[in-house]
Amino acid sequence: MQDENTLREVAKDCVHCGFCLPACPTYQLWAEEMDSPRGRIYLVNQILDGAPMSASAAEHFDRCLGCMACMTACPSGVQYDQLIEAARVWTEEARSSAPAVEAAAPGRTVRERVARAAIFSVFPYPRRLRALTAPLRAVQRTGLDRRLARSSLPERVSPVLGAALRLAPRAGAPALGTRPLPERVPALGTRRAVVGMLTGCVQSVFFPQVNAATARVLAAEGCDVIIPRGQGCCGALSLHSGREAEAAAFARRTIALFEQAGVDAVVVNSAGCGSAMKEYERLLGQAGPGWTDRAAEMSGKVRDLAEFLAEIGPVARRHPLPVTAAYHDACHLAHAQRITRQPRELLRAIPGLNLVEVPDAGTCCGSAGVYNLLQPEAASELGDRKAESVLATGAPLLISANPGCSLQIASALARRGQDIAVAHTAEVLDASIRGRPL
Repeated sequence: MQDENTLREVAKDCVHCGFCLPACPTYQLWAEEMDSPRGRIYLVNQILDGAPMSASAAEHFDRCLGCMACMTACPSGVQYDQLIEAARVWTEEARSSAPAVEAAAPGRTVRERVARAAIFSVFPYPRRLRALTAPLRAVQRTGLDRRLARSSLPERVSPVLGAALRLAPRAGAPALGTRPLPERVPALGTRRAVVGMLTGCVQSVFFPQVNAATARVLAAEGCDVIIPRGQGCCGALSLHSGREAEAAAFARRTIALFEQAGVDAVVVNSAGCGSAMKEYERLLGQAGPGWTDRAAEMSGKVRDLAEFLAEIGPVARRHPLPVTAAYHDACHLAHAQRITRQPRELLRAIPGLNLVEVPDAGTCCGSAGVYNLLQPEAASELGDRKAESVLATGAPLLISANPGCSLQIASALARRGQDIAVAHTAEVLDASIRGRPL
């Protein structure tokens, strides 16, 4: 987290013009000034000036999705990401020290604390998440999960449980049946680069077929793909939830793993992960000169899959894919990393693929890391809006570059009884290169 003087300078860049308001999903939902970036910056300034962290301020910070659409809309270039990250850390620190029974303090109820502890003790750890997923899939096969999701019982136990049941991939998904990837996938033809590949936590458990497709695409484009064993969370889930020390520990572990791999670049196929890894230098800026330098070097090597393929230039032959597809901009790809052109160019280069745009593409779908678990009502409303926009395209296929977005939008579509295929950019490219249907 940046020091207070830096945060003050960043906050001063806001001229209160209001261009961020229509871009902000929570302002769209509630038209509440303090649930807009401008309002939250006002609260940050108050706290920097010595105001205590109140329960009301903490709630407004919690309600922020961190989608960074405001940064795309801001004509003054306000680095809102730095401010909201600091605010989340303050909120976590205040809540960890404040007794929940004090109404004026931003403490959490016992149920909220248990839910957060469960999320962060499971989701960042692929083995634990896989162990939890196996019995859930067994329940799905009986149809009990659907009956539970339609009842109010899960929400009465915990809103997080209700949201998790709605978002979980269906039992027919290939997650548990996919073979583990080797540590090295050799380049096909002339080797052009040696790259590391992040497998991630949620991605590796819920969407391992995306990782497999990513490795095949990179190999087809002339890359030796190094996939270090022992990977876990890169720190994104913790970083975007104010758990700074936890995020830093995950970051140090990830840096060390890829340093040992000795790669030219680290390719990431999850938008939230790529965004977080590009922030390692800022995250570890106070960890000493050794880690600061290592973090800066690692951040400089991180590339989103589409970003990397655009840089090296595709060489593998594309076979026709006769399909109309809608492309969904994941917020941490479009707004945080400013990557919008590259995936579209890669997809439009596939013969036969008709790429259409989703109305209101820049608005968050409500996934936002674990936001859809912790703020399920707001997330569901945003998911419903995104589902309507996707349906308006008439496309039978939706393409996304983030696992959370895929789960969120698929869940919203399922609530409408709509069966639309959802695929990652890597899967579409892989199908075209291999000449196979999606």
